[in-house]
Amino acid sequence: MLLRQEIPADREAIHAVHLAAFAKLSVPVVEAKLVDELREDGDLIGALSIVAERDGKVVGHVCCSPSKLGGDEKSTVGLGPLGVLPEYHASGVGSALVHAVLGAADALGYGAVVLLGDPNYYSRFGFVLAARHGITPPVAEWAPHFQVRTLRAYTPDLKGEFRYSPAFDRL
Repeated sequence: MLLRQEIPADREAIHAVHLAAFAKLSVPVVEAKLVDELREDGDLIGALSIVAERDGKVVGHVCCSPSKLGGDEKSTVGLGPLGVLPEYHASGVGSALVHAVLGAADALGYGAVVLLGDPNYYSRFGFVLAARHGITPPVAEWAPHFQVRTLRAYTPDLKGEFRYSPAFDRL
């Protein structure tokens, strides 16, 4: 498996990955549209938009976008979506993508990565409920699934209300 940054030629394959990965969860598949809109808005962070390739085929994708935490607009990013083709589930692709994007975000100097997802899955990567660090979700009902992974540049003053990039609000 090869992990690398997204390139323009990957756009259709990335869209297809998210369509397939989330097809059973929502109709229409908002995750595929979200990635496209983040890219169109200029909010897809290139170094944090990573694809997984197997035998030259894009089989997974993860991305991060700018966010705002309290009054800070530079220290955190929102992770998501993370998508893997169904036939590659439970094969390590998703885990490899999460490890890669966390390592890249840490290397870029971000203090935390925030996401909405299954705590049973994301806890293995060091994510904890965001409330533990004084971070509140944009929608209160998200709290049981709203998580944060602190990185080396994290400081305890990174707290308050979290806001994703505007594309998330348009879902």
